[in-house]
Amino acid sequence: MSVIFKKSVPGRKGVRLPECDVPCAGDIPAQYRRSRDAELCELSELDVVRHFSELSRRNIGVDNAFYPLGSCTMKYNPKVNEAVAYLDGFLNLHPFLPQLDRGGMFTQGAFQVMYELERLLCEISGMSAFTLHPMAGAHGELTGMMCIAAYHREKRNRKTEVLIPDEAHGTNPSSATIAGYRTRSMPTDRETGMLDVAELEALISEETAAIMLTNPNTLGIFNTNIHKIAEIAHRHDAMVYYDGANLNAVLGKFRPGDAGIDVMHINLHKTFSTPHGGGGPGSGPVGVRESLEPYLPISRVVKRSDGTYVLNYHYPKSIGYMAPFYGNFLVYLRALAYILINGKQGLIEVSENAVLNANYVMHGLKDVYTLPYDKPCMHEFVLSAARQAEKGIRALDIAKALIDYGFHPPTVYFPLIVKEALMIEPTETESKETLDAFILAMREIAEKAETAPEEIQAAPRKTSVSRPDEVKAAREMDLCYCG
Repeated sequence: MSVIFKKSVPGRKGVRLPECDVPCAGDIPAQYRRSRDAELCELSELDVVRHFSELSRRNIGVDNAFYPLGSCTMKYNPKVNEAVAYLDGFLNLHPFLPQLDRGGMFTQGAFQVMYELERLLCEISGMSAFTLHPMAGAHGELTGMMCIAAYHREKRNRKTEVLIPDEAHGTNPSSATIAGYRTRSMPTDRETGMLDVAELEALISEETAAIMLTNPNTLGIFNTNIHKIAEIAHRHDAMVYYDGANLNAVLGKFRPGDAGIDVMHINLHKTFSTPHGGGGPGSGPVGVRESLEPYLPISRVVKRSDGTYVLNYHYPKSIGYMAPFYGNFLVYLRALAYILINGKQGLIEVSENAVLNANYVMHGLKDVYTLPYDKPCMHEFVLSAARQAEKGIRALDIAKALIDYGFHPPTVYFPLIVKEALMIEPTETESKETLDAFILAMREIAEKAETAPEEIQAAPRKTSVSRPDEVKAAREMDLCYCG
């Protein structure tokens, strides 16, 4: 398939623009004008539609394939959520409207969505207050760590470091560093797959600002010592940050706030259904306990005594603005629709089915792949391809081979503490038939790794572009199209 620039025909038009009602190029000073025309494609509308339609057929997405992407929860997004997000009264609201709409006539519905979602997230998580501003999980981490830093500054605490488990998401140390802290790694207990509490006791000090924790962790294991970890942190006036990327495993079963968590983020685009392929859209609201509420970003939606809603900017201890305007509003809508449609019992079933599916797949594969932590998992689990690597087949080869079976590859080589890691998350939305087909494909790949390894090493073979020479691609990068 040719790139779209090769299909360009000089003079061909796909759109007719209205007469220009702003200064034309001749009226713009020469130093601000192009020296030559922009190299844009000249195509008909039909050419453009057919080109991108063909590209879409070559793509893989959650609508046409199983996406067992560990720690990313690429679950199916109910189409009713899209219908809600496309309601004209929400979709076409201009972000400046709240400032122009002094009476709040046109923005009350949007404000109510934000207010009600925050209240629901508080109930689900056990936190005191939420901000919806963060536009991704990592952005939420940074927001939470900045709130923690503001808290310690006001108390004049001399806090310099953040403790993070060695199986944590990679954004955890990045967020802590940007917030001004150095980070120290805490080891995972090799028997339990959980943070080693004895090591935590040895590492924590009066300079510790926070402990960052994911629970269930990236191994898919729930840390039953969560209350003890929080108690240890609070004894040193340190906060506990809860990475909520895996919250979909414990909805209705465990509320982080009840365990002593001080601040957390929730990935709306994971737990509450909006697929986030291609880097977006995302949303990472941050919840805090009462002592951290004054530091949340501005503005915040408040409900007045007459039942109407307004933006409040009067929080003198706030860390300020964390996003343009109010974050990813249409992701809020999808999340709110998902929560309301499922209700309390439905959200509980989400977690129960996610855990059931993960354990079903794990038990279907642990005899042909290495299972480093052989114990019941939560929503995801981590296999190792160490056995296959002895035959020259690595985790990456297995991931590539899955493409030929019509499945998106799982996360590979993460967490780093597992050699040749394959991180698999089935999600609650997949049927038993789909899971059985995936198990069969993984078992066939394991068998071929023993009997015909060259087939796996050459995969994928059914795609328009097969496996590139990765060394050559890195050393001889071709990053532009030159007509």
